[in-house]
Amino acid sequence: MNPIIRKAAPSDSENILDLLSQVENVHHVGRPDIFRKNGTKFTNSELIELMSDSARPIFVAELEGEVVGYIFCIIREIKNSTMLNDTKTIHLEDVCVDENHRGKHIGSALMEYVLNYAREIGCDRADLDVWEFNDSARTMYEKFGFATQKRRMDITL
Repeated sequence: MNPIIRKAAPSDSENILDLLSQVENVHHVGRPDIFRKNGTKFTNSELIELMSDSARPIFVAELEGEVVGYIFCIIREIKNSTMLNDTKTIHLEDVCVDENHRGKHIGSALMEYVLNYAREIGCDRADLDVWEFNDSARTMYEKFGFATQKRRMDITL
């Protein structure tokens, strides 16, 4: 069964917050020196406010009326820079598929939808960040043609 992909609505906030907690747990396990156990990226009111920002669209994947995935995006434009070419980029800020629904191509459906959306609104590139420990996410992004542009390295002191 193919998921329905659509823009998130305030009524989706509880489901999205549940999915965000899954993502935060993956990050905590991968880098407990950075991410808090049971941390949260947004409060419910912050998430609902974010949904009204047209430069930060959020898309959800729905199966049989249940939100089972999301992508948070940020649209950035550079114009008339003295250093950089003009560009309109969609940044995939956060991607999640419910752990009980992984392997059903929901992440791929979300990615395809958002990349098509980006083309429709005139973006000429898409980018994202992925943690080095997150092999499954990195593998999926590479299947869509994403490649390393630069690296951020750190050291714990």
